[in-house]
Amino acid sequence: MDKLIHDFGLGLFFWQAAIFLALLFLLRKFAWKPILDALDERESSIEDALNNAKKAREEMDLLKAENQKVLKEAKIERDNMLKEARDSRDKIIEEAKTKASAEVATMMEIAKKSIENEKMSALVELKNNVAQLSIEMAEKVLGGELKDKPAQENLVKSLIKDANLS
Repeated sequence: MDKLIHDFGLGLFFWQAAIFLALLFLLRKFAWKPILDALDERESSIEDALNNAKKAREEMDLLKAENQKVLKEAKIERDNMLKEARDSRDKIIEEAKTKASAEVATMMEIAKKSIENEKMSALVELKNNVAQLSIEMAEKVLGGELKDKPAQENLVKSLIKDANLS
């Protein structure tokens, strides 16, 4: 080791140490400060970016909650609209059924009255025909000679035959 120290010498060691210290001073003055400033600036920009990301995440959570709320309100409104539509449909159907029932009842009443009128008209016509037939039979009975019983029976039989044919 003596040989190593002897070859390099104390002067060389001194100048190497002086150059090293000067280099450290120059690096500290001109390089370290900008490097440290750049690192500090980078650290603060990363911290700002993390804070911004955190704020963005919070805003996204708020927006998501608000969207959920709006979606829930929209579903409630849709359900209410569907319920109103079903109620309106049921009401319209019920009104139509009631109206149809009333119309059917009115038509049935009119039909019954018409049938009753036709029946009465047919009965009146039948009574008139029976009366007319009775009068005609009475005229024939009175108009014929009714001297004996077999002549009366023949006259009644012929009148019944005439009545059946008409």
